[in-house]
Amino acid sequence: MSKNSNDNGRAYEFVWIQTLYNALKQLRTTEVINNSSLEANKKAWSMLSEDMKRILEVSADAAIETILELEPCMTEDDGDILTLEFQKDENGVKGDVRDIVVKRDNIKWEIGLSIKHNHDAVKHCRMSYKLDFGKNWYDVPCSQNYWNAVTPIFDQLISYRQEGLKWSELEDKELSVYIPLLNAFMDEIRLCYANNPSILWKMIEYLIGVDDYYKIVSIDSKRLTMIHAFNIHNTLNMASKVKVSAISVPVTDLPTDLIAMRFKPNSNNTIEMYLNNGWQLGFRLHNARTLVEPSLKFDIQFIGVPVSILNLECKWQKQM
Repeated sequence: MSKNSNDNGRAYEFVWIQTLYNALKQLRTTEVINNSSLEANKKAWSMLSEDMKRILEVSADAAIETILELEPCMTEDDGDILTLEFQKDENGVKGDVRDIVVKRDNIKWEIGLSIKHNHDAVKHCRMSYKLDFGKNWYDVPCSQNYWNAVTPIFDQLISYRQEGLKWSELEDKELSVYIPLLNAFMDEIRLCYANNPSILWKMIEYLIGVDDYYKIVSIDSKRLTMIHAFNIHNTLNMASKVKVSAISVPVTDLPTDLIAMRFKPNSNNTIEMYLNNGWQLGFRLHNARTLVEPSLKFDIQFIGVPVSILNLECKWQKQM
């Protein structure tokens, strides 16, 4: 992700916490927790042009009423304090992808929002000479067969790095790097799945988030803000003492079966994974920097999602 895209994303997060606060403070006692993430996002916001600020404000305004309708406990005034807090980036490494967490101090209730600006990537993960994706993704360390397959490839990349080579100077990187690494990745998942099918739902939880949340995506070119509800543990959409939401959020079904895994047609750096219950994922392996290094990135995207994931379109009404 470019610096500009990262700054816009942080600024959009800031807009959302401000939009939530402005809407909720009129209905109940609400506080924004001050932390380093708040300061970083506020700084990103301050550096934007006035035109971009207006775009982000209109985008958040289009979806705020829908979010409040989805969560009656958010607007209920029970004499307690509702807090809005940015999570630190390191929580994402642990599988908690929520950017904003909303809590009340007198009931066991919280919701989270994942805020995205002009992109809908699931997660960016690394594949390297020392990272054990099996341990990180589904709590099963990668086998010795996997390390035997990938270590010679990463050793060669280390040698290229010492020579100061650029990725663009490797004429056969698809055949010598991408394809064998992806084959080793697929072989490892198939092996683990054969011994322990539960790795599939653990992997999905790691990739989309271990906690339930609403994913909010601004699509500026379409003047549209999307809301996707990931309700795996049935913690979203809870009724308050006085209200049940007019919008019902179903529980999201996790996968239990691996149907197919293959290279994307006409691609040397992307594989597709097809699971039951409607889960379909694409894994694109790419180099993230100009110079060769023994580390590559996965750009993971949904090809298809379960029908149990609620998707809501919020069209922008205000002018920019």
